[in-house]
Amino acid sequence: MPSHFLSNAPSAPSTPSSDLPNDAVSLPSASASSSASRFPDMWNYLWIPVLVSLSKEISLAKAAQSNILLPSQVDDESSSPVLRCPAPDTKLNYRPVIGILSHPGDGASGRLNNAANASYIAASYVKFVESAGARVIPLIYNEPPEVLFELNLVNGVLFTGGWAKSGLYYDIVKAVFKKVLAKNDAGYHFPLYAICLGFELLTMIISKDNNILESFNATDQASTLQFMKNINMEGTVFQRFPPDLLKKLSTDCLVMQNHHYGISPERLVENEDLSSFFKILTTSADADNKVYVSTVRARNYPVTAFQWHPEKNAFEWGLSMIPHSEDAIHVTQHIANFFVSEARKSLNRPPARKVLDNLIYNYSPTYCGKAGKGYDEVYIFTEP
Repeated sequence: MPSHFLSNAPSAPSTPSSDLPNDAVSLPSASASSSASRFPDMWNYLWIPVLVSLSKEISLAKAAQSNILLPSQVDDESSSPVLRCPAPDTKLNYRPVIGILSHPGDGASGRLNNAANASYIAASYVKFVESAGARVIPLIYNEPPEVLFELNLVNGVLFTGGWAKSGLYYDIVKAVFKKVLAKNDAGYHFPLYAICLGFELLTMIISKDNNILESFNATDQASTLQFMKNINMEGTVFQRFPPDLLKKLSTDCLVMQNHHYGISPERLVENEDLSSFFKILTTSADADNKVYVSTVRARNYPVTAFQWHPEKNAFEWGLSMIPHSEDAIHVTQHIANFFVSEARKSLNRPPARKVLDNLIYNYSPTYCGKAGKGYDEVYIFTEP
C-alpha cells in the first residue's frame, strides 16, 4: 500500500493481487519513493527554529526569576538605556584622607639610625588605608607645628605600633589625641585607630597612669579574638563582618599579635577613667594563657584601639606567624573598610593643593625586608 502522505502522487499500473505471490510486498513508484526520502530531512530543518525559540523562552524565564535581564534579552527595541546612578550623598566625603603619625627610628633597625631625628611609617599602614579608598598624609611626630597644622588636612588619624612610650613622641600622641576628642566634641566627626603601641599609649593617657600596663608574652603570635558576652556589634568595627567570619575569629587564629605589654580586662574595668571611656569588645590570650584586652571601642567617640595588628595579614611578610589565609585577608579588609567609612563622615574639605603637597606620594618607601626586622617597606623621614 502506498504511503498516505503521498496520496496525490501518480501511481504505476495496478497488478491484480491474485497474480502476486503470497509473501510479495507492493512497492510505491520511484517518484513516491523519492518524495518520502526527502520528507524526514524537511522536518529536521523545521525543528531547528522551534528548539531555538524554546531555548530562548527558557533563558528569559530563568532571568525573570532572578530579576536580571541583559540588554540583549529585552525585546522592546524602542526602549533606550536610562542612567540610574544615584546622586552622591552630600553628607559623605568621598575623598577621605588619613593622617598617620610617624614613629621614632628608621623602621629597619627598629631604633634610631645615624640621623638622630629620623622617624618612619611602615608602608603596611599606608597600604592598609589605601586599600579601603583613602589617601595618606604623614604626620611627622618631631615637627610639632606641622603635625598639628596637618590635622586640618585629614579626616581621621592612625597611631601605629612601635616601642616609644616617653619623651616627645608620647607628648605628641597625647596632643593629637586631645585634638581628636576636641574635634568630635565640636561636632566634627573625626575617627581614630590606635594599633598596638597606639592602644598602649591611649591606655596610659586616659588612665593618667604611665605604669598601668602589664607584661604579656605575645610576640610573633597568631591568635583568636574572644568576644565579650552580650556585646552589641552595631557601631563597632565588627558590625559588617559576615556571621561565619565572626565565628571563625573566635575559633581560628586569624589575627597577628606582636607585643610585650597590654592590659588585662580586670585592670581596665577597675580603672574608672578607662572603663568610662572604653568598652571592651574582645580579649585574647598570650603564649602563657594570660588574658588581655585585644579590641576596644570608645563609648562616645569614633575611636577604636587594637592590641593586635590588622594591617599585617595582607601587607607584611617578615614575621613567621602572620596569618595569610583568605579569611585572615578578609579580616584586614573589613577593619580597613570600617575605618575609611568613618572617615567619609568627616565634612572637612581642605584645599586640594594643600592636600597634594602633603600626601605620602611625595615620599618614596624603602625596601627593608632583607634586614629581617619585621617590616617589608618603610617610609623614612629625616630633617634636611
